[in-house]
Amino acid sequence: MIRALEYTPGGHGDSGSADLEHEVETHEDLEVGASHLIPVAAPTYGLLVLAETSITYYGTNRKQDVVHSEPLEEASIFVAWAEIDAQRWILADDYGKLYLLTLTVSGQNVAGWQLDTIGQTSRASCLVYLGSGLVYVGSHQGDSQVVKMQEDSIDIVQTFPNIAPILDFTIMDMGNRAGEAQTNDYSSGQARIVTGSGAFQDGSLRSVRSGVGMEEQGQLLQADHITEMFALRSSNASSLVDLLLVSFVDESRVFKFQADGVVEEQAECKGLSLSQSTLLSENVINQHLLQVTLDSVRLIDIEDEMVEEWSPSSNQPITAASSNGQRLGLSIAGVEAVVLDLSADAKISVLMRRTFPDEGQIACIHVPNISPEKSVSSGICIVGFWQSTAVAILNIETLEIVQKVIISDDAVSVPRSILLTQLLPSEPPTLFVAVANGEVVTFSFNKTDLSLSSRKAIVLGTQQANFKALPAGDGIFNVFATCEHPSLIYGSEGSIVYSAVTAEKATCVCPFDCEAYPEAIAIATPEDLKIALVDTERTTHVNTLPVGESVRRIAYSTKVKAFGIGTVRRTLQDGFEIVKSHFKLVDEVVFKGLDTFDLNENELVESVIRADLRNDSGEVVERFVIGTSFLEDQVSDTARGRILVLAVTQDRMLQLVTELSLKNACRALGIVDGNIVAALVKTVVIYTLEGSSLHKVASYRTSTAPIDIAIKGNQIAVADLMKSVSVIEYTRGKDGLDDKLEETSRHFATVWSTAVAHVAENTILESDAEETSWSYIRTQAASRQTIGGDWNFEVPASKNATVIPRAFLGTVDGSIYLFALIAPPYRDLLMRLQANIAEMVRSLGNVPFNSYRAYKNTVREAEEPYRFVDGELVERFLDCSESMQEEMCKGLGKGAAGEDVDLEEVRGIVEGLRRLH
Repeated sequence: MIRALEYTPGGHGDSGSADLEHEVETHEDLEVGASHLIPVAAPTYGLLVLAETSITYYGTNRKQDVVHSEPLEEASIFVAWAEIDAQRWILADDYGKLYLLTLTVSGQNVAGWQLDTIGQTSRASCLVYLGSGLVYVGSHQGDSQVVKMQEDSIDIVQTFPNIAPILDFTIMDMGNRAGEAQTNDYSSGQARIVTGSGAFQDGSLRSVRSGVGMEEQGQLLQADHITEMFALRSSNASSLVDLLLVSFVDESRVFKFQADGVVEEQAECKGLSLSQSTLLSENVINQHLLQVTLDSVRLIDIEDEMVEEWSPSSNQPITAASSNGQRLGLSIAGVEAVVLDLSADAKISVLMRRTFPDEGQIACIHVPNISPEKSVSSGICIVGFWQSTAVAILNIETLEIVQKVIISDDAVSVPRSILLTQLLPSEPPTLFVAVANGEVVTFSFNKTDLSLSSRKAIVLGTQQANFKALPAGDGIFNVFATCEHPSLIYGSEGSIVYSAVTAEKATCVCPFDCEAYPEAIAIATPEDLKIALVDTERTTHVNTLPVGESVRRIAYSTKVKAFGIGTVRRTLQDGFEIVKSHFKLVDEVVFKGLDTFDLNENELVESVIRADLRNDSGEVVERFVIGTSFLEDQVSDTARGRILVLAVTQDRMLQLVTELSLKNACRALGIVDGNIVAALVKTVVIYTLEGSSLHKVASYRTSTAPIDIAIKGNQIAVADLMKSVSVIEYTRGKDGLDDKLEETSRHFATVWSTAVAHVAENTILESDAEETSWSYIRTQAASRQTIGGDWNFEVPASKNATVIPRAFLGTVDGSIYLFALIAPPYRDLLMRLQANIAEMVRSLGNVPFNSYRAYKNTVREAEEPYRFVDGELVERFLDCSESMQEEMCKGLGKGAAGEDVDLEEVRGIVEGLRRLH
């Protein structure tokens, strides 16, 4: 029914009254699916009722009730509306469709209505009509949008990215592939969080990564096939460049930059050869320009443009070139290395040439500006070889091999780009080697004995990276690596940091410090050439891969180099909603779908994990394990869920190994001691894979229903639907005895759990449905704080620091948190600092920090958070004035060194916390 709200205002300070007793005459019962009431203004007056199969108008005509109802052509579920005027409204349904509803009016009477589909958008949570045909579509399940209505369609004017709701996520850290040391406290620097975001048609994979942004200054030209770029000075009178030489496949072009930013292309410039591709060009000794092309080396006087030229005697092409301004190293047809001396009298002479029959063809060559100690060598040249996959350090005068290192035994691990540069002050130079398979291998270079040490490896993609050194001042350089995932590599606090760069399509770059664009860089993409500035701080960047289905579960395999995702697709057919689940294998780099495994009709994916299990021959192999459930109204007496084990073949296709029908839905999965742990509706069960079948070996009955599990060693933390956390221990049977699952500890409290994770020895992190995060030490609550949202957990490795990162947390509201344990020397200091900041910094709405973050649920409410530090609040310390900072530092006591902390020490601590993200 429909009730009318009648309000009677009060008098003489009395409050008014309202009641809902008056019923609006509808002549018949409303449709069960009625969801929205739309008021209709003058001249027709009345209201519209939106239902799943009809739209009904209720009004009055000469004091007679008027009811006009018409069925929809296709059933739908309306979720939002916005008014255009008194006779037109915009409607949005649950499937992302946008409609225009128009009342048909005769005089002041409603004769009917017309509903037209005008386009497809994200599933709307709210609609706002902005005027001039513009509509804001606010979406919680997808990206919010501003669209412009056209006659028969809509155009998307602007998109506001949204990663909510996060249904599941995983950590993809390509940098840890080679098992080398990490570059910061909790990731290699190439880590990204890949989330399953959105719902149904708005479902997507989102790659969330902390990286360096680019601020575009302008587009120079639209062109493709740019192979390399070089910044040049037309005169030695200035240290700033003003020429940009752009090399293409079959030509070179030169652009001259004026001080006011005006750019002119030069038909001829300084005697440079522009009719062919340029391999190398730079300013060298004695006011000369160096240009290396495929067939010659040219040394050009800047003033009189006199040219000294050298060509290979065999008429073979030059395939690679590198110079330090005095010596030029060349690869001739990949079979011979030649070193040319660029003498002070502007003459080119051959210093040495040599072939390397034992090493194979030359893949790349590099002549660094960094010189070894004179007692060791007058200079070096570094060469990478094809057949031997070796990198060799050569004496530049004799081309004799001084040091050699094999990059890999793998034939595809060929070094393709080399750079030796100084990244860290007061540290040895770093040698970067880009390998053809996408790895970047680094070494520490000893200038005394020319040795290479401290090998590390990181993966930037599937293809080689190309390096370009960017000056950072005081003899220090940053390195820009162009590849599938462009990265800026720089030194910070004694470590090498790899940061993502927003220039995703960059093919080559070069530093371009000119008067109009100081400290800029030139960036070429497959479509254009731009001038940009590099941000000085890292920010969060999100890339999106639309899936068109809810990505409910996600698992990541480093061996297969792919994601396994469980998806749910919803479609509307003939008025009926059809739900279908799949398991998909998706490539880690390009997010391309590799294969799909269809689940049964009315079967939903509940959990997905990657696991190491034994096959028929006893060999440990990688598998994807999937837990499912069946829709309640479709289940049989024998099967309410399944466990499936899938293998990935060599050609990256999915193959079913075994399946097991269950009498309950499988809510969560894990691995303990090589066995599968399944959280069913009322029990936790251990299954072992023997041959091609699963066998139950142990079980544990929970208080109500397990929601999530976390496994460390043989301990299984179980998050219960209503009864918080219990810890059970798995013991493998001996001497013919059965395997056992025994409860070792429990938290006796009523907590509506949503997720659980191990974060340290005997320490468990739990979230509950009342938006509170708890940290437990076994059964004793150690700390409590309100955070907000329902959480998913992932636990990466970490090491000791001011704080020790232990887990990433994702919420259905789209937030991602980093949870860390505070190192003991800093606990009291940070809690005192937090209390001081909370007293002096005003929050949004002037809500007191303690009450905002205090633990609260339906049973009890605390006055303040217990042993929790809010990193966001603490980081506001850096935004305060120096006088406020000094006030905040009062009473902090002693620091980690046992002495009273001062302002600079606190700044350093807080700056370190900020750098974590």
